[in-house]
Amino acid sequence: MSELAGTYECITKSPMGDQKGTLTVIPGSDGGTFTGTMVSATGSLEVEDGRIDGNRLTWTVNMTVPMPMKLEGDATVEGGKISGHVKAGMFGNMGLEGTKTA
Repeated sequence: MSELAGTYECITKSPMGDQKGTLTVIPGSDGGTFTGTMVSATGSLEVEDGRIDGNRLTWTVNMTVPMPMKLEGDATVEGGKISGHVKAGMFGNMGLEGTKTA
């Protein structure tokens, strides 16, 4: 799972336009979980319930600004690229793409 560890510069396609962010993935010792952060213009959010299944990552973060909302991420990592989506409550699924930078 160490190949999934690192920092990913991401773009989320939101209804308010492209949102830049940084996802940090720190795999747990069991190989099936991870911790980390999602940092964007609205602040830094702790990854909750981070799961690893092969090259697939799933996680949640609880956003408070500009409004309280649970964000649920589901993405695949291949060759230093991450792609998937973030489910954002009533806004539905938003595309997510990015590149590993560290």
